[in-house]
Order: sequence, then structure tokens, then C-alpha cells
Amino acid sequence: MAKEKKAPRPKAQTPKGFRDYFGSEVTERAEMLHAIAGVYHRYGFEALESSAVETVEALGKFLPDVDRPNEGVFAWQDEDESWMALRYDLTAPLARVYAQHRNDLPLPYRRYAMGPVWRNEKPGPGRFRQFYQCDADTVGAASVAADAEICAMLSDTLEVVGIPRGDYLVRVNNRKVLNGVLEAMGLDDDAQRDAVLRTIDKFDKVGESGVRELLGKGRLDASGAYIDGVGLSDAQADPVLAFLTSKGADAGATVANLRAAIGSSQIGAEGVDELEEIGALLAAQGYGSDRIEIDPSVVRGLGYYTGPVFEAELTFEILDEKGRKRQFGSVSGGGRYDDLVKRFTGQSVPATGVSIGVDRLLAALREKSRIGSTAQGPVVVTVMDRERMADYQAMVAELRNAGIRAEVYLGNPKNFGNQLKYADKRNSPVAVIEGGDEKARGVLQIKDLVLGARLAQSASLEEWKERPSQYEVPRAEMVAKVREILEQWA
Repeated sequence: MAKEKKAPRPKAQTPKGFRDYFGSEVTERAEMLHAIAGVYHRYGFEALESSAVETVEALGKFLPDVDRPNEGVFAWQDEDESWMALRYDLTAPLARVYAQHRNDLPLPYRRYAMGPVWRNEKPGPGRFRQFYQCDADTVGAASVAADAEICAMLSDTLEVVGIPRGDYLVRVNNRKVLNGVLEAMGLDDDAQRDAVLRTIDKFDKVGESGVRELLGKGRLDASGAYIDGVGLSDAQADPVLAFLTSKGADAGATVANLRAAIGSSQIGAEGVDELEEIGALLAAQGYGSDRIEIDPSVVRGLGYYTGPVFEAELTFEILDEKGRKRQFGSVSGGGRYDDLVKRFTGQSVPATGVSIGVDRLLAALREKSRIGSTAQGPVVVTVMDRERMADYQAMVAELRNAGIRAEVYLGNPKNFGNQLKYADKRNSPVAVIEGGDEKARGVLQIKDLVLGARLAQSASLEEWKERPSQYEVPRAEMVAKVREILEQWA
């Protein structure tokens, strides 16, 4: 009888586009989320935790098709043949939650949410299929005071997590102004209008001259390939270029330039009025142009948002992988989206909100060396006699009850050197040692591992004698001595 072939062992690897997070990374993210939640809560927003799984119908943006039902999302068909998917953002679930529970929720409804989202997209360097978002939204407030409040809160949030003034800028634009520009251009064809929107979205990459070429006959890209243009005349393209380059020396000049760009468009004038009101509301709260400014070059999400649009950009320079200087760029974006809830209710419900890319923000703080130092590990109580494990557990309980992070070494205690190597690997600041001799005399050895490591690197014999890294203390003074050492290296 043939011998059954053994099943191959599974490969120990993460799925493509995903990664694992360890110790300090998890702690840093948790601390950042706590800090952001604190600002949102201070502004009066309530926490919401919705399901990570939504029906594909509720998500709306990515409906299943015949060839690839999970296009853009991780989706599957349930036993009743309905489609479900992991959420790809936190806004679509909010629209579903509000539509489902609107009779029980206050109006306006102010909520914040944070957690992982999943996108079935091609991964790349620093681009993963699972990442964290941190959102705050106001549903049911038509006033641009709600948009101004979101901008102020975003500014406060960046400063609370460690981005000082001068290192960031919240920039504000308005989709209605762009609608006015399109109206001034006299474009009635939807396909042409969409082509203009796609071209505007390339402004930050190709600049003013590149946009003009793409609105006209076309241009050669960096690879030498020719890209067909929209086919507009110079006169038709002029309002777009006037719009994109209308930022003036101050908010008043920018508003005046925008009014010129929209011509006689009523919807455009409405958008400019809203930007002017947002500027006035922010100025009344003390937010100047060094923190928040009107900037018509913000074109992200203009196809999605229906009114004000905002983006938080970090303005400091970093070095890319080739050693070239570049700005860090955007870490947050948002705007007004008055049509999202309408999908469920048939009635337009005003809404505005912001989403912070937590992983991007953490990367920025690491670039500035504001986080990323190795996290301090626990105090390690070593085991000199395995028959006395109860004594060591009593010691670690005393440390923990005093609020000190601590653990007993639970590996093989036979080789004491391995216990200290373990403590070093855990980045432990202190080791507590009690052998039979110390037990008989009622004392402990407290080893300052941080000082010991520094002395080992550079200390002379005299410094070793003057600054011992190991102390003998009475058993009753264990907590006090450990705390003294921890405070020294905090």
C-alpha cells in the first residue's frame, strides 16, 4: 500500500500587502489614537464603533460585478447569496448607521470613529491593504460653521500629537467654486466636464503649464508618451487656470481672485461666500493663515465632495530614498458630502467630516524623531532558586501593585547569564536578584541595567567604582529603589 504523502507545512509569512506590528509600534499607535480621541471628545463628538463588515450594497462605491465581485474590497458571498465586505473607509458605515438609527440619534449627530480599514488594491512601498483611519463627522448641519469647526479641530489635533505650528498647514477649498468655473467655461458635456476634473487633479504633478497643455491638445509625459488633451481652446481653459492660481497674498486677495475666476456663476459665488465665511469664523477663534488658509490648489476629492474641501499638509522637508529633499505631504483630508446618506433615505442630509491617516502621521513623527525611541521594558525579577518561585511571584506582585511594570523570568533559570540576556532583549531597565544568601540576610540586589550598559560601553575603572550599577538594599526598600532608578531614566 502506497504511503500517504504528508501535507506540506504552511509558509510562515504575512499575506501580500499586510504586515505585523510589534511592541513599540502598537503602543505608539494606541497613544496617538488616545490623544486624537481626546481632542475629538473635547469638541463634543461621541465615539462610534460600527461593524468591520458591511453589506456591499451599503458600501455602495464598490458593487460586485461578474468578472471580479471583490473589486476594490475584500468581499464574499454569504450562504443566502448576499454580498458582504470588509469596510474600505469609516464614512460609508457612518451613512448606513445614521440612516438606520436616525430616529434615535440627535440632530446634528457628531461622531468620531477609529480603526482599521481594508482595501483590495495593489500594494506598494509603504502602501498596505490594511491601515488605520481616525474620522470625525457632523451629520445634519448645513452651516459652514460645521466645516470651520472641523478645520479648527484638525489643527488642534496635529498640535496635540506633536506637529507644532510651522510644520503643518490646513488648506481649504470649495467644490462649488469649481462648479462655478466649469459653468464659466460653458461646458455642458458631462464627459468633457469629467475630463476637466481629472486634469485639475493633476495640477500638483504637472503644474500650471502641464494643466494648460492637458486641457488643450495634450502633452508628452516624463516617459515620452503623448497624452491626449481635453481639446479646449485657450479661452475655455483660462477660467480653470485662473481658479488654480488664484491664491493671493492674504485671504481677501484670494477671495477676490476667485470671484474673478467664476464670472457670473451663481453656484460659484455661493462657494466663494462660504470660503469667506469659513475664514471669518476661524479668524474669530484665533486661527490665522499660519495654521489654516484658503487655497484653491487643493483639488483632492473634488469629484466626491459637494462643498468645502480641506487637507492637512506637513510642510517640513524629509529625504526620500534617493537622498533628495521633499515635503512630507498630506496626512489628512475631508470635506462636505451632502449626498451620501441620500442613498439610503432618498432625502439629502448635510454632512461634513475629516479623516486622519494615522500610519502616515506616525511616520511623520518618526521622521522628526519625536517618537520611535525604543520603549522601556518591564522590571525583571530573576529566579535564583526554582523552589522559591512563590517568593519571586510575591515580589513581582508587590512591584505591580505599586504601579510598576514587572515580570518574573519564566524560562529555564539554570544559567543566570541567560536571564540577564533576556532582560537586555526586553530592554528592561532593572533586574531584581535574590539568592539564598540575600534571602537569609533580608536584602536584595537591584541591578540598574541602563547604567550598567552605559558604563560597559565607555566607563573607566574609576567611574565603575564611583557609579556602581548594582545596589544592595533591604527587602522592604525594593519598591522605593526600583522606582528611584526608573524615574532617573524616565
